Amino acid sequence: MEYRRLGSTGIRVSELCLGTMTFGKEADEPTSRELVDRFLAAGGNFVDTADVYNEGASEEIVGRALGSRRDDVVLATKVRFPTGPGPDDRGASRRHIRMGIEASLRRLGTEWIDLYQIHCWDASTPIEETVSTLDDLVHEGKIRYAGASNYTAWQLAKSLGLAALRGWQPFVSLQPEYSLITRDIERELLPLCREEGLAVLPWSPLAGGVLTGKYREGEEFPQGTRGGETEEPITFTYRLHDRAWSIVEAVRKVAEEAGKTLSQVALNWVLHRPGVTAPIIGARNMAQLEDNLGAAGWHLEEEHWRALSWASAFPRGYPYDFIDYADAEH
Repeated sequence: MEYRRLGSTGIRVSELCLGTMTFGKEADEPTSRELVDRFLAAGGNFVDTADVYNEGASEEIVGRALGSRRDDVVLATKVRFPTGPGPDDRGASRRHIRMGIEASLRRLGTEWIDLYQIHCWDASTPIEETVSTLDDLVHEGKIRYAGASNYTAWQLAKSLGLAALRGWQPFVSLQPEYSLITRDIERELLPLCREEGLAVLPWSPLAGGVLTGKYREGEEFPQGTRGGETEEPITFTYRLHDRAWSIVEAVRKVAEEAGKTLSQVALNWVLHRPGVTAPIIGARNMAQLEDNLGAAGWHLEEEHWRALSWASAFPRGYPYDFIDYADAEH
């Protein structure tokens, strides 16, 4: 496992991050502990969770699984989504962040969080309130760094600009969705992060399992898979369209030629995209984790890289096409 700087910070994280959304649901506690053990044994030192994953069970299991190894791990969690029935049990307000950090510290059994991320933009809370609260938490030693997830480019840029203006701790990372199927961050978010020195931690690099090859166009999704179980389109089916199926076939062809699995090929493509720090891998069982770990330690051949990038190409639209045209003309 190789290690990369977490944005412009002074710490280094493994090139793959262990996501724990399955802990306490698809993966019971004994299985989850085995997954953590295997990931750490493989050289991984970066673990990501969230306060809403399985109503806090994920954080509790992660805390117990790490135990005395806490200091060896860069631990990340998130706050923003509802954690209770009350009107203020959600969001990026000072109140909810304060309540969220205390609850996460308690569940994780730790005195500090290495990377505390706002799980999604909160339009109902002033940016000043969110960023200043995170700055306070850094100075209090409860978190080491702050990050964002599921922000647009203007939201992220405004947050960074405000932090610079006020002398507050800025976001050091962005956790966006990114895969061969969902490449939208290449328009503005990825260039912004590269320009400002933010780490990029892609979630769902396998597009909810679509890129594993377990699903086929026109066939029912297998039971026991996310596609066979989900009733929430945002977690899976919104990624399915004609272009997606053609991308899966391109990945399948490259996998056959490279002697790798589809998951390993799709992950490797994301892993080596310019600006990406550490894709987040999740697993329900040891077989899935072993497969994902096999994405590290090698590079796609140039011809395979080009084939995948071409198969997954998407229209950037205005003003990007106009700017490219203007640059070409001059």
